[in-house]
Amino acid sequence: MTMPPEDDDDLLAAEYVLGLLESDAWRAADQRAATDGRFAARVRDWEARLEPLNDEFAELPAPDLLPQIESRLFPAPAPRRRRGWRWLGAGSLVGALALGLVVLSPVLRAPPAPVLTAELVAEDRALVLAASFDGTSLNLRADGPEAGAGQDYELWVIGADGVPSSLGLLRDGALTREAALQAGQVLAVSLEPAGGSTTGLPTGPVLATAELRAG
Repeated sequence: MTMPPEDDDDLLAAEYVLGLLESDAWRAADQRAATDGRFAARVRDWEARLEPLNDEFAELPAPDLLPQIESRLFPAPAPRRRRGWRWLGAGSLVGALALGLVVLSPVLRAPPAPVLTAELVAEDRALVLAASFDGTSLNLRADGPEAGAGQDYELWVIGADGVPSSLGLLRDGALTREAALQAGQVLAVSLEPAGGSTTGLPTGPVLATAELRAG
């Protein structure tokens, strides 16, 4: 899913404040924060959101050896960091990252598809089938007698056009498969010759039907 430009800017501002950007990207964001008023406002907003985290952690002095280690590992001058976040300790940074993920998760992740369910009950109630669909996978379980010798139960989905499409045969009273289903479609189970219908449509009696609905 492509995020709107304003969401991209909000994510960039969060990464900039948390210090998660690579050097070149950080410099570009720093320059933009100095020249783009709307982006600078997003940066200030993120600083205000994360500022309370600092109150929960004591300020720790930097080890004396750290400057020497950095000078050996990174001889080139490091890009300027925003002063307000230099003193964030490791624990505070982890907390800030966790908060950022929580705040940004609605932008980065689409809401899960609702679970669709249907209960197919034969007229004599001898056969009951419970179906659930989570957006990608259909699971169906049957409670009742198995199909007779030389016969199989076959599951169908019927769309708005009224044309049945086979979803497969029940094996050991169950069926699990990937599918593309929608609320309002109708599931049906028919009794077919062993191996299922050879015509692409139900040829035996339809034992039960039910509409898929949000669970």
